[in-house]
Amino acid sequence: MASGALAGAVEHTAMFPVDTIKTRLQVAASGTSYAQAIGTLTARASAANAANAVRSLYRGVSAAGLGAGPAHAVYFATYEKCKVAFGGGNVNEHAPVAHALAGVCATVLADGLQNPVDTVKQRLQISDSPYKGALDCVAKTFRNEGVRAFYRSYPTTLAMNVPFTAIHFAAYESAKTALFKASEAEKEGFAVQFAAGGVAGGLAAAATTPMDVVKTRMQTQCVLLDCDVAKTVETTPMDVARAIVRDEGALALTRGMSARVLFHIPAAAICWTTYEAAKRAFGLDGDDAFGHR
Repeated sequence: MASGALAGAVEHTAMFPVDTIKTRLQVAASGTSYAQAIGTLTARASAANAANAVRSLYRGVSAAGLGAGPAHAVYFATYEKCKVAFGGGNVNEHAPVAHALAGVCATVLADGLQNPVDTVKQRLQISDSPYKGALDCVAKTFRNEGVRAFYRSYPTTLAMNVPFTAIHFAAYESAKTALFKASEAEKEGFAVQFAAGGVAGGLAAAATTPMDVVKTRMQTQCVLLDCDVAKTVETTPMDVARAIVRDEGALALTRGMSARVLFHIPAAAICWTTYEAAKRAFGLDGDDAFGHR
C-alpha cells in the first residue's frame, strides 16, 4: 500500500500540466486546437505575469496529489492480492486473464476513493474556474449540488476504467515478460519496467478516450452551465454521449486523445517504475506485496 501510494502521488503530480490540457480540450467546443487550449489556460495570466501562466497549469494539483495516494494504495494492494487469487502470482508466468481480472477488482475499489477527488480536480482545471481552491470547490459543490455531485460520474468512470485497467495490467505484465526475455538479463530492471509501463498506459488510454470525454463533461457540466440543484438535469452517460455526437459529431468523443496518450505513456512508466522501486526498497524484490514469487 505504501508503494502504491507513493507511485500514485508521483505519477499524478509529475504529469499534471498535460492532464490539465487534456481536460481543457475535452470540455472545449469542437475545433479547439492544442494551441487554443493552452491559450485559454494562460491568456490572462501570461499578459500579467509568466509565473501565473505556469501556475495555471497546476490548478488542482493538490487535490490530485492528496487523492492519488490513498486511491493508489488501495489500487495496488487489491491488485497484488487478487492477482495471486486468480492464479497470476508467479512473476515468470504469462497470465493476462488473471492480471486483467485483478486490475478490474482493483479499479472498482480505488475509483470509489478517487472519483470525488477527480471531480474537484477537473472543476479546478477548467478555464475560468470559479473556485479559489480545492476546499472552496468542495464546499461550494456540496452546498449547491449535494454529495451526489461527487459521484455523478462514478458509473461512467467505472465504464471507462474497467476496460482501461484490464488492458493496462494485462499489457504491462505481458510486455514486461516479453521485454524481460528479450533482454536476456538475470533480473528485470528499470528499462524493462519503464518501457512496459509506457506501452501499457498508451494502449489503455487510446482505447478508452471516448468514455473519458463523457466522464469529463459529466464532472464539469454544472460549472460550465452555472447550474444549481434546482436546474441540474441528471443525465446518463449515454445521454451525454448522444448529445456530444449530435451537437459536435462523433469525432468529438476522441477529443484530447493525443494529450491523454501523451499523459499516460510517461505517467504509467513513472508509476510502475516508482511502484517496483518502492517494493524493492521495502524488501519485496522479486515478490509481490504478499511475498509470492
